[in-house]
Amino acid sequence: MSGPVDDQRRCLSVVMPCFNERATIEEVVDAVLASPYTAEVLVVDDGSTDGTRELLEKIDDPRVKVLLQAHNQGKGAALRRGIAAATADFVIIQDADLEYDPGEYGTLLEPLLDGRADVCYGSRFHTSRPHRVLYYWHSVGNRFLTMASNAFTNLNLTDMETCYKVFRREVIQSIEIEEDRFGFEPEVTAKIAAGRYRIFEVGISYDGRTYADGKKIGWRDGVRPWCA
Repeated sequence: MSGPVDDQRRCLSVVMPCFNERATIEEVVDAVLASPYTAEVLVVDDGSTDGTRELLEKIDDPRVKVLLQAHNQGKGAALRRGIAAATADFVIIQDADLEYDPGEYGTLLEPLLDGRADVCYGSRFHTSRPHRVLYYWHSVGNRFLTMASNAFTNLNLTDMETCYKVFRREVIQSIEIEEDRFGFEPEVTAKIAAGRYRIFEVGISYDGRTYADGKKIGWRDGVRPWCA
């Protein structure tokens, strides 16, 4: 989006869990702050030990709020804390790496700003946007988990496991998040479906990381919530 920033457009609380993201944290925070929609960034450091916390201390922007977990508790626990602290009209989840592009916030927000949706998911699969070609079995696993979620919820999502989920604040803050790790995705999807909220899905780009780049989630994290 171009043109001067209108404070009325700053309607988005960006909740960013992070753990040992020293290599990318400054760049991704800068990208999030560059969005004209960003009202606040709630960075929840989940017990980093690689110097991430020291870099967060140097960020000088009143929109950035750093919340420190005493020790590593998991992505779900970090999200629970960040979501509870959000104050803007809408809340989006943003990973602290460079896989997802904050420049697409406007696309994700469009159905909510128009009053058509309560929740919007950004799909990496239902899209013509660019995406990095990586792990075949990850894509198979993601599609399987989405299918299992859809069978349980009677939704027709194409990418339940996507990071990019944006909510009306009162919707996400009304949902009790119990999962501490990566089970946040199926849990919140099931509870949104049970609440009969209006869900939209839009295509997004994706620049996935390899494990050498620092990717942390594995197949066990995807299946654990279904086997618990």
